[in-house]
Amino acid sequence: MDFGLQGKVALVAASSKGLGRAVAAELANEGAMLMLCARGEAALDEAREQLEASGTRVEAEVADLTEPADVERVVAAANSSLGQIDILVTNTGGPPAGPFESHSAEAWHEAVRQNLDSVVNLTRAVLPGMKERGWGRIVNVTSIAVKQPVDGLILSNSIRAAVTGFARSLANEVAADGITVNNVLPGYTRTDRLQELAQKIGTDSGQPAATAMAAWEHEIPMGRVGEPHEFAAMVAFLCSERASYITGGSIAVDGGWIRSLL
Repeated sequence: MDFGLQGKVALVAASSKGLGRAVAAELANEGAMLMLCARGEAALDEAREQLEASGTRVEAEVADLTEPADVERVVAAANSSLGQIDILVTNTGGPPAGPFESHSAEAWHEAVRQNLDSVVNLTRAVLPGMKERGWGRIVNVTSIAVKQPVDGLILSNSIRAAVTGFARSLANEVAADGITVNNVLPGYTRTDRLQELAQKIGTDSGQPAATAMAAWEHEIPMGRVGEPHEFAAMVAFLCSERASYITGGSIAVDGGWIRSLL
């Protein structure tokens, strides 16, 4: 299947490892040019080198997307070196785990900056060019927590739900401009973030991290956690020409974990 992404320019946030890196690799396989960004320089350089070795045109910028100036710098660098951005994949690390009373007002503020403000600022930066060309794809990496809250993740449950509301509203506003806006909801997927959560649960409960992992696998109808490339395949499809009539959606890639009908 030809996704029609040859020569398109994609900005993938937090793309040095984990889900973001898997998404970048999948888009590269479809012929897109890439702007990578992340806070860690060493991992970002490694991701860029690997993708370049496969023949992909790649640029990379170290950036903290909670800072509006960094957002502007990354988008300007992409526009200058690759051309106007056609595809935006927003992606952020999850905020700290823990119940409500364990989080200070500053923790809430920082989680909003990381998980909501960065999405809004990235979208604001790329949207005018997409509207001018009459084509664009915006995909937000959120969480299964927006459909079925996860115990102990009150920051993520709350703020990623706000991203969902933002995206659903924006989808209606820009649909007539040839721009689609969708959210993809990763379930329990084999990333560093999942291992960190397993370690925290293990520490809090006095059990091995493997016990938490086994409990999650028991909850998933497929009986296993997902792999990053499985998630990335859905994102790439939503970025494609083939997905031109899909917008405003929140699509789970979770092995059946969410039990709701919608």
